[in-house]
Amino acid sequence: MTGIAEGYDSIRSRIEQFISGRERTVGTALATVAGVLLLLIVVWWLGSRWRPPPSIFDSPVDDVLGYLALDDFNRLSLEERMRYLTEFAGRFQGFAQEESASAAAFLAGITGPTREQMRQNARILVKDVLLEGAEGYFAVSEADRGKFLDDWMAGWQRKAEEMIGQGAGERSNEERAEEIRADAREDMTRERDPDRIPDLDSRAAERFIGFWQSDVDAASTPREQGQIIRFLDDLRVHIAKPPGA
Repeated sequence: MTGIAEGYDSIRSRIEQFISGRERTVGTALATVAGVLLLLIVVWWLGSRWRPPPSIFDSPVDDVLGYLALDDFNRLSLEERMRYLTEFAGRFQGFAQEESASAAAFLAGITGPTREQMRQNARILVKDVLLEGAEGYFAVSEADRGKFLDDWMAGWQRKAEEMIGQGAGERSNEERAEEIRADAREDMTRERDPDRIPDLDSRAAERFIGFWQSDVDAASTPREQGQIIRFLDDLRVHIAKPPGA
């Protein structure tokens, strides 16, 4: 009986040692997995953390320009992005010689993925401008859509003037819209000079529309494309209307 008892005790001891070893192994494995998950979370957080825009007038020009090449720029609202560009345009007009040289060197050095990201940011910005217009246009009654288009065109003309330092002027939305339509009709019938640099005035409206079809549609979803295409078609018709129609 003593031999049997000793054998039983020996087997029980080995089982307890095995279980204890398994527990330590499982505990070590869980600790390792938890450590890896924590590391992945930290890496993800650092990589996805949104960076706010730098101060336009207090930051080096490289930092201000560099933000335009970050995906973080797209996370700003449309109003915030336009304000950033408007303030940058204001600073650009007052650039010292060394700042102008720094900006030129920075832009010349942008290549590869960084350059493409900057181009993509521009596409997304234009898409968002058009999408905001389309959503507002289809939200009003058909009777009010002509006025909406006039106000929309006039509003963006004002923004363009502010960005290039011309001042918004005292013209009403109706006067601005009629000027845009007249210039666009004239531009449509005039022979195009491919070497002429387009002015930042009302003649840019029709070119702005064409830019969408050539480049920006790649930055939009099918639903957004449908809205914007319908909006642009109606805008073209509206611009081409003769006075008083």
